[in-house]
Amino acid sequence: MTTMTLRGVDETIAGALKEKARREDTSVNAVMLRILKESLGIEKKKRSIVYSDLDHLAGTWSAQDSDDFLAATAVFEAVDEDMWK
Repeated sequence: MTTMTLRGVDETIAGALKEKARREDTSVNAVMLRILKESLGIEKKKRSIVYSDLDHLAGTWSAQDSDDFLAATAVFEAVDEDMWK
């Protein structure tokens, strides 16, 4: 395995690499190797899908929770006739 030195890394790049390594809980060296492999086509970029939906809440309400919600939102079902004239 070859050891290389990369010169000319400014503070912006160094900071971004350190932050990425921190977020991924890995070393700067590991981050740089992965980025190089992906950009050179040696390794395909791993895709991870991050969902920001509410699926984890599906099916968690009790019958009482549902009844409380429907009672609290019933006012939104009423049509204000004066507004539609």
